[in-house]
Amino acid sequence: MPINEQIAATIAGLGALAQCDHDISSLTTYKVGGRAAIFVRAETMQDLLLVARVVCETGVPMIPLGRGSNLLISDHGFAGLILQLGELAQQISLPHAEARDEMHEGVEVACSVTAGSAVALPVLARRTASVGIRGFEWAVGVPGSLGGAIRMNAGGHGSDISESLVSAQVLNFRTGEISTMLTPELGLRFRASDLDDQQLIISGTLSLTYGSSQESLQMIDEIVRWRRENQPGGQNAGSVFVNPVPGEITAGQLIDRCGLRGFRIGSAEVSMKHANFIQADVGGSAKDIVSLMRHIQRVVGDTSGYELRSEIRLIGFEKES
Repeated sequence: MPINEQIAATIAGLGALAQCDHDISSLTTYKVGGRAAIFVRAETMQDLLLVARVVCETGVPMIPLGRGSNLLISDHGFAGLILQLGELAQQISLPHAEARDEMHEGVEVACSVTAGSAVALPVLARRTASVGIRGFEWAVGVPGSLGGAIRMNAGGHGSDISESLVSAQVLNFRTGEISTMLTPELGLRFRASDLDDQQLIISGTLSLTYGSSQESLQMIDEIVRWRRENQPGGQNAGSVFVNPVPGEITAGQLIDRCGLRGFRIGSAEVSMKHANFIQADVGGSAKDIVSLMRHIQRVVGDTSGYELRSEIRLIGFEKES
């Protein structure tokens, strides 16, 4: 990828932290797409603050990357910086075990759980359930990170992040300041928020409740079983489009009614198992996925009048959704 003056200045400022012309496809669940001019994995707060200072100085385009479960980068790549948090954002802070003694039969007792933004949702769901903390079981089937889940108010199985999130620790790249933002300040709504790429989530604090570990783990097993029976594995990014009328009309139903299940463009195919999933072939292209997404949007729009909004973040394409 060509290096312009802005990229060169950023590389110089970051020093050994900068990984140049880095393959990003392997860091996404689609496993396709191009390279980033610069990739940084910040392991410490010192690393992160250096990145913030350099980005502020050079103005280089920057995109935070969690587990890549909702991101698709163009085959041409991204002429900017992709930032992923490492060890500094992988901690989970659970209440002390003796706190459970405060439980009273038949009365829900709240507890606070804080986790780094890089923690995988299934990991956090299982960790909380295993110690008798309930309320986060739904997240076991969501392949993203806590930071990404807060950014898009991820959800499933009748709940979402906004149901339990109390606050998030956020680094503002415009000012270099770290602040604690309460949930109402984040503008969470169905699969969206008011946060942008210049506001990086470092951690989140959840309000959950004590309960039965056995019941929570059983609920997790049921969710995992349902996902395996109803959703495909392989190279995909989960649901592609936001449900146009949550609780009433799903994107999958609209796509299915148009007879698009199994429809293929190049290396991308509408899943035969779930019509709101797009499967990518090994060695496929991001262009094929986006072409299929836009075809689906046109057909569903013409047939039903609904305009499907993408859950997938598209980077480096002519038009982002």
